[in-house]
Amino acid sequence: MSRLLITDAHLLHPEAGTRTDLAWLEVADGRIAATGTGRPPGLGQNDVRVLDAAGATVLPGLIDAHVHLLVTSLDLPAIASWTPGYLTVRALAEAERMLRRGFTTVRDVGGADHGMARALAEGLVLGPRLVHGGKALSQTGGHGDLRPLGDDSVPCCESRPNFARIADGVDAVRAAARDEFRKGAAHLKVLLSGGVASPHDEIAAVQYSEAEIRAAVEEAENHNRYVTVHAYHPRAIDRALRAGVRCVEHGNLIDDATVALLLEQDAFLVPTLVAYERTAELGRQSGLPESSHRKLTEVRDHGLAALEKAHRAGVNLVYGSDLLGPLHSAQLEEFTLRAEVQPAADVIRSATSTAARLLRMEGEIGTLAPGAHADLLVVDGDPLADLAVLTRPERHLRHVVKAGVVL
Repeated sequence: MSRLLITDAHLLHPEAGTRTDLAWLEVADGRIAATGTGRPPGLGQNDVRVLDAAGATVLPGLIDAHVHLLVTSLDLPAIASWTPGYLTVRALAEAERMLRRGFTTVRDVGGADHGMARALAEGLVLGPRLVHGGKALSQTGGHGDLRPLGDDSVPCCESRPNFARIADGVDAVRAAARDEFRKGAAHLKVLLSGGVASPHDEIAAVQYSEAEIRAAVEEAENHNRYVTVHAYHPRAIDRALRAGVRCVEHGNLIDDATVALLLEQDAFLVPTLVAYERTAELGRQSGLPESSHRKLTEVRDHGLAALEKAHRAGVNLVYGSDLLGPLHSAQLEEFTLRAEVQPAADVIRSATSTAARLLRMEGEIGTLAPGAHADLLVVDGDPLADLAVLTRPERHLRHVVKAGVVL
């Protein structure tokens, strides 16, 4: 049995938003065994590695619930020429960088597959725990249909690694959902409105009928999974929530009625503010067409107000970054943006305990409770007092612990 003992540490418990006086935390076989104050157990024993935190803070590893590991470039013509093997190697290299930023679990909502999750779980490559949903579902002409206007070819087989697959009609949606669950998807993402990156649709467009959404939800429930949706505006979000969808990605244009519906359904909302900020900063160099930049402005200008509205109402808010290609390095900046309208404790919860509930892994990740996976961060400073402790890993992040192993 491998054991790790962290001593002289302040323990940050996200659920309560508290940071303890100096304490210890014991790890056995990759799980948190116990925490306490006073003399730690096992001191001096040969089979125990002791890590002296010297007054640092220990908190659960972070969870990013909206990533696209497979999208490591914004150059679509270049990506089209890459082999599946090359795409995967690039994606796993980015996964390691995410872990070293402090993200010990990520939820991929379009692109990652069972092979990538298995490689990470088996330790073949270094990276976070990967909870993947396979390919997102898009209608023809929807957010996941990136064919140029002059391309009249019919998508076939959907076998190449990609962000999304096209499925039209109730029967096709059922078949696609069943196929993604067959391949190990932990959730299903359905694209319900236009998006910034898709060049030929509008943000205000509603994609998929209620019958198609209900078919996806029914298949997810049959597989003990859930549906999350890409949607910005009330018309699409309300349709999804009425159909039984559990989670909404983005939601920049929500109104009071949609907030009430989110609360009524006890649904989750995953804002992704940093994606718009960093894409706007990158400007035309990002490779996005002019139409995408117009849509970017539309959603960016309303994102923070929507977050504040949802926070004040008590919606289940979860941390997500949605960064693509060269923007991945800004993954931690979402903390800074959310802190403009949320207390630090709430922002931290969104990336730990609330995210764990969304992933249906409460008690397993996002907590320091005994029995949870020993995915931990050791940081200099108090994140509850200053979120920069989390956003500047080069200055504050002393250790990342993944499954009890100190990296």
